[in-house]
Order: sequence, then C-alpha cells, then structure tokens
Amino acid sequence: MQNRHHLELTWLEDCIELAESLNFSRAAIARNVTQPAFSRRIQSLEEWLGTPIFERNRRGVSLTRAGEILIRQAPELIRALYTLRSEAIDASGDSKPDVIFSATHSLSFSFFPKFLSHNEKIARYGSFRLLSDTLSACERMIAKGDAQFLLCYYHPHMHIHLEQKKFLSVRLGQEMLIPYTRCEPQTGQPLWSASGGRKFPYLSFSAESGLGRIISNMSSVNRAKRGMDIVFTADLAATLLAMVKAGDGIAWLPATLAEPDVQAGNIVVAAPRESDLWIPIDIRLFRPAAKMSRPVEELWSIFIDEQV
Repeated sequence: MQNRHHLELTWLEDCIELAESLNFSRAAIARNVTQPAFSRRIQSLEEWLGTPIFERNRRGVSLTRAGEILIRQAPELIRALYTLRSEAIDASGDSKPDVIFSATHSLSFSFFPKFLSHNEKIARYGSFRLLSDTLSACERMIAKGDAQFLLCYYHPHMHIHLEQKKFLSVRLGQEMLIPYTRCEPQTGQPLWSASGGRKFPYLSFSAESGLGRIISNMSSVNRAKRGMDIVFTADLAATLLAMVKAGDGIAWLPATLAEPDVQAGNIVVAAPRESDLWIPIDIRLFRPAAKMSRPVEELWSIFIDEQV
C-alpha cells in the first residue's frame, strides 16, 4: 500500500469501534457516519499504516496480526493525545477542560450527584460532564478515551473488561444487592420467596449490565434461581424495580435504590440475610494508569483521600 494520507485521529477511533463490533454496519452507526464513508476511513488508515488491519471475507471481519498490534496501542495513544490537548488548554488559561465521568445508570442518579455535592474539594472543580450508560458501554468509553473516569458497581467475582495493569481504581462506597418482591397489601407478606426452594418468576439484568455480571457469577443466586423462568430482562435497575412493584417477580436490586419503596410498604425482601442471597458489592471509580491532565490528577488525589 502507498502512504498517501496524513494520519487522522478519527481513523484510530473508527478502528477501535470496528475491532469491538467486527461489523462495518454496526460500527458505522456507532460512529454516526454512513457505511461507505466509514469504510473509506478504515481504508485510509490501512493505506497510511501500509498494511491491512482487517481481514474481510464472507464469514465476516477479523483483525490481522498487524491489526491486533495496532489495537493494543491505539486506545492509550488516543488518551495521551486528548490529555495533551487538555493540558495545553489548561496552560493557556483560555478555558477549563471538562472532566468526563462515565457511570452506570443506577449510580449516575443514586450516588454520583450526592458524592460530588457533599465534597467541597471536588465541587470547586465545577466543570464536569456525566455520560450514563450500561457497564459495557462505559468500559468502551474509558478504553477509547471518551471519559477519564468510570464509576460502577464491582465485585471480585465479576469480570470487568479493562486490563488490570492499564487501569487503577478506588472504592468510594459500598452497597448491598438484595432480592426483592412485591408486598401483599392485606398481609404485608412477600408475594414471592427466593429462599424457600419453590419456583418464582425471575426478573433479570442483561449481560450488558454490571449488576447482571455480578449476579450471574454468584453461585448462591444461581442455585436459588435454578430452573426458574426469566420473565423479563432489562439493563436498568429502575425498570426492574417497577416490575417488582407491579408483582411480576423477584429481582436483585441495590438496597439504596429499593429503600424508599421498602419504607412505603410497596416491596419487601424476598430472602432473609442469613440465606446467603444478599450480595455485598463495592462502588468503585476506575481511571487509566497513564498520566492524565493536571485537573484530573488533582481530582484523583481527592478520590484517593475519599476511598473507603
């Protein structure tokens, strides 16, 4: 291939998206560009590199050996370039760069606002942007450099899609995942039980959800729901909470999210604490291990002091 192009950062971001999906149509949609234009940008990157990055055949798309090497290095390179831009803007004094957090849905409204507002040192930075999505989407954001931080629920048994040596984390809080069911209005008793050995309708988190990953890897929960029919699957804890309140089944939910409805008598726990079906989890904040801009590094120092 002849090198007829100057490298564009957009091409590297396109390459990462295609390496994740291995589908030109899906990758083009994710990058908000038409498929022909997306394909041309990938081809331009390959021409600049001087070798193919992707194998294209009837069976689909796969990375070449050169592509695998590029994909390992590209996310860190992109982060470094955006960090350099932020540092340059910060040094000029013209404007203060945004600090971008990606956060899973539940934490974006149940934990994040209170955590920021209750800490004066953090609040003085002021210029924050929050991107709320599933854990899978948030992992992609921080891996590609679209966010400097990732806030999520965490459990040692779950698999988080971030290379351990390339990311750091601190624990900012703790939470409990508890099975809940609707409360019988007349008796105050749980409509369903997760610990009695009887079948119950199970309301499940999707595989894209971090809470779904945690629950699916807990042997005690898997034993309790063995043979159960999954009657509904969702990304959002708020959606499953609404289904629990409607009497549609049992869902494992963060206690903080469920507490208002427990206090109102709408729902109750579906298993006692000693049943081994309550799951303690962490609230963790992740960041790239590579050096970032001065405001981000200063914030990280504050988060280190706030860890529990």
